[in-house]
Amino acid sequence: MSRPLIAILRGLTPREAPAIADALIAAGITRLEVPLNSPDPLDSIALLVRDFGDRALIGAGTVLTPGQVRAVADAGGRMVLSPNCDADVIRATVAAGMASFPGVMTPSEAFVALAAGATGLKLFPGELIGPAGLRAMRAVLPQGTDCWAVGGVSADTMADWRQAGVAGFGIGSALYRPGDDAAAVTAKARALVAAWDGGTA
Repeated sequence: MSRPLIAILRGLTPREAPAIADALIAAGITRLEVPLNSPDPLDSIALLVRDFGDRALIGAGTVLTPGQVRAVADAGGRMVLSPNCDADVIRATVAAGMASFPGVMTPSEAFVALAAGATGLKLFPGELIGPAGLRAMRAVLPQGTDCWAVGGVSADTMADWRQAGVAGFGIGSALYRPGDDAAAVTAKARALVAAWDGGTA
């Protein structure tokens, strides 16, 4: 079962990547993002694609330029997430055959992102927008627009977001912090998966 949960692995190193990815996938999280401001991120992405590409959707976050999009594609990544809304980055991502999740905080940014071909919208920072902000935006966005909450998401806040119509979540520090071992990630991942599957946690 592929849940709409993206693990944001900021600070992950290539040495740690296989064990952390294996723990996440075993717990039921099969969308893995390595932000480009992590140590040697393209090496980590290439390793994860090689070892887990048949079981997980792997890509990069904090992607800010079309050149970085090309580098992610060359490493085998299949999705691109950004903290901002840059139409050139979105178009380059779509042209490379990858899923595009640009960061938006306003309806204006959301419509720019959709016009450029975004796969889904990354509501960032989610903790500032909140479920109330999502409800307001969904009233004007095209029907079927996928909005993902990123920033400040935890098992305790999932239910409110889902009631507001969120499509999924990008989860960072509530799932992985630099230095976490596989056991720690497994425990956090299981709690988040249980919250998603329960629908009320």
